[in-house]
Amino acid sequence: MTKCWKKLGQLYVPKVSGQHPKLISHAANPLPVHMAGDVYRIFFSGRDGQNRSSVGAVDVDIVQRIVITEHHSPFFEHGPVGSFYSDGVSIGNCYKANGIRYMLFMGWQNPPGGHWRGDIGRLIVTPELSLQLEDEEPFMGIDSTDPISLSYPWVQARLSGGFDMWYGSTLTWDAGNGEMLHVIQHASSDDGSNWGRTGLAVPYQLGIAQAFSRPTMVVNDGGDFEMWFSYRSGAGEKYSIGYARSEDGTSWKLDLNSAGIDVSPNGWDSEMIEYPFIFDHNGTRYMLYNGNGYGKTGFGLAVFEKNI
Repeated sequence: MTKCWKKLGQLYVPKVSGQHPKLISHAANPLPVHMAGDVYRIFFSGRDGQNRSSVGAVDVDIVQRIVITEHHSPFFEHGPVGSFYSDGVSIGNCYKANGIRYMLFMGWQNPPGGHWRGDIGRLIVTPELSLQLEDEEPFMGIDSTDPISLSYPWVQARLSGGFDMWYGSTLTWDAGNGEMLHVIQHASSDDGSNWGRTGLAVPYQLGIAQAFSRPTMVVNDGGDFEMWFSYRSGAGEKYSIGYARSEDGTSWKLDLNSAGIDVSPNGWDSEMIEYPFIFDHNGTRYMLYNGNGYGKTGFGLAVFEKNI
């Protein structure tokens, strides 16, 4: 059954001038947090002149599709040299555990003469919706299951208690076709803080879908799971948005043709679409996503219409 998303256009485009020096371009990885009524604070990863990303935000009326407030200063900046987030912060999603709301992120390191890598960090989201780093050490770093680099975490609370996490992991920088093999792994937790990694979650296909990023998920009333994500084939194409489904959240089937959204014939999202975020508001399902340039053209909104 194919999904069908109706694009509603660009929702926010970073200003060319007049921005904070840490937010002069890009609005990648949009992450909505409900404020009141139809208004959401949409956090995003913006960049400075050296391509280092920090977390900015705009407050948006999601129904009228207008920006209420554009926050000038970043809510959280990339770290100092030597930190696990020294070269950027790419946000995943929020979840609550023990009465605290957290936001997970991918911290970038890009050492001179070496390959970039990522680790997962955790921010505390205060009741006022400000952001505080929980620990200067990674929340999840590389290990024997994830030996190279981590990315884009998504945490989902289980109805039965505990939490599941889906996140990106690099298995090799070159899978034989010049493209990395970066897959979606799974971990579980009883308390949202201590995690056991269980390995590969979503199947990959070399030459078709082998470089995944930013999973976003919904759990339907019937208990089945749906996941959207960015992916590349390894054949030189830019990011597309893909889809997978599962009856139990454990066994996943890749179904790329059922994503229900693709690039536009022209305009801001005509070359690539990536970094989706799915959320429900007043009975309507929305998708925030980026277009050309990994968020350089801002982010847009789509609404779920039907299954075909």
